[in-house]
Amino acid sequence: MLRKAKDQKGFTLVELAIVIVIIGVLASFGVPRFRDAVERSKAGESMNYLSAVRASMERFHAREATYADDLTDLDIAIPAPKYFTVGTVAAGSTGDLEDSWTLTLTRVGASAGYGPYTVTFTEQGYDPANSLIDGLPQINPIGSQASAGT
Repeated sequence: MLRKAKDQKGFTLVELAIVIVIIGVLASFGVPRFRDAVERSKAGESMNYLSAVRASMERFHAREATYADDLTDLDIAIPAPKYFTVGTVAAGSTGDLEDSWTLTLTRVGASAGYGPYTVTFTEQGYDPANSLIDGLPQINPIGSQASAGT
């Protein structure tokens, strides 16, 4: 004699497959945004550091009537960013450290698919013309400045 099937409890294979597909679709949208957010925070660290360098450079300039040619001469309150190589201070647009300076940080290591990019500051602040991050508005903490005409 055939037995009647008892009420089954649990999920069927089709239900599990549907849940997996839904999770996959959600992940396909969420992972790139998360990756961009992580890289944006790392880029933000470089901007904070360069802002501290700029403030320290202005204090040095007020005392010495020239900008420092070595970062060790400055009283920078925060450590160098972990994911960037700090370049050397160079004379800026005037060609003389009495009037201008420039400093570039270069992203090192894995950068979530963006490759190495640079962030440059001068005595005027962020320099979008010489910063490769300006072409990456999805990770640039201050957005792209190229379209702003600066």
